[in-house]
Amino acid sequence: MTKVAVFGAGSWGTAFSIVLADAGHDITIWGRREDLCTTINDKHENTDYLPGVELPPLLRATHDPAEAASDADLVVLAVPSQTLRSNLEDWAGVLPDAAVLLSLMKGVELGSLRRMSEVIAEVTGATSDRIAVLTGPNLAREIAAREPAASVVACEEEKVAARLREMLHGPTFRPYSSVDVVGCELGGAYKNVIALAVGMAVGLGFGDNTTASLITRGLAETARLAEKLGADPLTLMGLAGLGDLVATCSSPLSRNRTFGEKLGKGLSTEEITASTRQVAEGVKSCGSLLALAQRNEIYAPLVQAVHAVIIGELSTQEMMESFVSRETKSERD
Repeated sequence: MTKVAVFGAGSWGTAFSIVLADAGHDITIWGRREDLCTTINDKHENTDYLPGVELPPLLRATHDPAEAASDADLVVLAVPSQTLRSNLEDWAGVLPDAAVLLSLMKGVELGSLRRMSEVIAEVTGATSDRIAVLTGPNLAREIAAREPAASVVACEEEKVAARLREMLHGPTFRPYSSVDVVGCELGGAYKNVIALAVGMAVGLGFGDNTTASLITRGLAETARLAEKLGADPLTLMGLAGLGDLVATCSSPLSRNRTFGEKLGKGLSTEEITASTRQVAEGVKSCGSLLALAQRNEIYAPLVQAVHAVIIGELSTQEMMESFVSRETKSERD
């Protein structure tokens, strides 16, 4: 049994805690809200984010970060990507010096344009052999229901990735290992923006030809940027790229696809944001991904168009028209 601290009591942090508990580990969840932590401990249910899902009896929650992190061998970070830096600055003094820090987040930081692993390294001073990321087609509600799923855990140190792979393997959860942290992180962040575009198309009433075209061209766009930043483009053909992309773009459980559908039906970004407590990471990350692509001179028409819709410069109908009306060229270009 390994002592694990999971920082984040939202749907994904809670669902992943179930994976860890099923794999035989001792889990403590840190939650931002003390009342939610009390509910998790008393009712063995996260009534706000995963209502109706019974949590393992030994899983416990606390509002005290020092209590959560005490003696942890693995620290899992499952907070919204744009709050990671400020949270880590608060937690840095209590995180165990030898613990591996595993990011579940899928985003690129606004302003700095850093990936989550880079933010972790910068704030905590952890070396690359202590920083890992997990990504793949992992919709929280299905993971919590213990439906079979696979994922990728990546660390630049291959031995650490392999150790995490074995540690996370459970009755219904199969992890694979990788050393391509860049490819895994960019695949996870970019697919949220593509899912927004797919959702917009669905909201406008378009069918499978349109959504398949957006998914395919979005994947090509992701691979262009990832390869420029040193990733293996084959990573984007696996669970961290295509697998995560298919799940996020296809499922009504996807926050980003659902957000996009509402945009396609005429609601504004502000109206949708005000109506939900869940975070659609692509809404925040599309601006930083666009800036990252521009800084690296990568052609990124899809993320550019989605960003324009999010900030109100384009309507969803105009975005779809721009997708078709661009200059024709070779598919490889």
